[in-house]
Amino acid sequence: MTSKQGLSLFQVSGEPYEIGYRLGEIARPVFADYMEQSRAWCAVRQWRGEPFVQALRDAARAYYPALIAELDGMAAGLGWSAEDAFLWNCRGELIHHAPDGCTTVAAVEGARRFIAHNEDGDPYLRARCALVDVRPNGKPGFVSFYYPGSLPGHTFAANRAGVAQAINNLRIRAPRVGVPRMILARAVLDAGSLDEALNMLRGVPAASGFHHTLGAAGDARLFSIEASAQRCSVQSVATLTGHANHMIHPGCEAEAQIVTDSSRDRQLRVDALLPALASPLQPAALLDVLQDRAPSGLPIYRDDPLDPDDENTLATALFEIGDDGVSMKVYRQGQCEFDTFIVRSSSGPGAA
Repeated sequence: MTSKQGLSLFQVSGEPYEIGYRLGEIARPVFADYMEQSRAWCAVRQWRGEPFVQALRDAARAYYPALIAELDGMAAGLGWSAEDAFLWNCRGELIHHAPDGCTTVAAVEGARRFIAHNEDGDPYLRARCALVDVRPNGKPGFVSFYYPGSLPGHTFAANRAGVAQAINNLRIRAPRVGVPRMILARAVLDAGSLDEALNMLRGVPAASGFHHTLGAAGDARLFSIEASAQRCSVQSVATLTGHANHMIHPGCEAEAQIVTDSSRDRQLRVDALLPALASPLQPAALLDVLQDRAPSGLPIYRDDPLDPDDENTLATALFEIGDDGVSMKVYRQGQCEFDTFIVRSSSGPGAA
């Protein structure tokens, strides 16, 4: 794997608690100051001791005890309490305006499949995130963008079974007891196939909601999935599609959500730009869409310190999904800072 310029790559391996502990250690130098300035954490910590939080933890442990161990290890590595680390990783269930945004575009052209994704988050994190190469014992392992103190998986990642995932925040007004969305997104990275990931999202009760764009090496399908507390809507990507931070699939009107001005404007702009892309599709054209600064309205590429959702674009990912694996490139401010090919393996970790 090649890391260019300033985006650090950390390799982490072992049992769940060990992995979490190391992830916490990686984040510890920046985490206290990050939380100190975070309005989201100020709101989330008000939930300490609430029965709903304990019910979320019980649901997560029932389905994914290893990921609770990973999260508890992260807390120890951070020097935080397990309760507070769990609270922070349930921010999407506890507050509606968690500063995790994002725009994703997906494309299928012949045998080629692409996922391109803007990772939008707290502007404080602009130079404070990293990439992690996680190799759990007995699991495929994955490479993911990593927010300090958050389980990998709720951003963009690809695993060594060939599954690629990009996540968009959905602001669900009525969360329920179930598996917190960040734990479910992390669980997808342990999937051995696209069907296994889909079955997980369809079968596990979600506490709130994320939009997942999913594809896999050696599998011709590409999916846009709105997995929320009330439904799991799966749409195949036939040619080009884009998604911001609100549900748009048919039937979404039955579930209460918040649609911010930024999310609405980005969705409209993506929908306007994609049909104009020339064929044969060039990957650079997808990146151009994600770099767009609209002539009116709020832009897809977000670098305004006064962004109304308190979010800026922290990185842009481009996945090209082939038969043998997944090409993963990560850009910041238009420059490629990471470039790798993750080889699909059905018999354990392995990457070029």
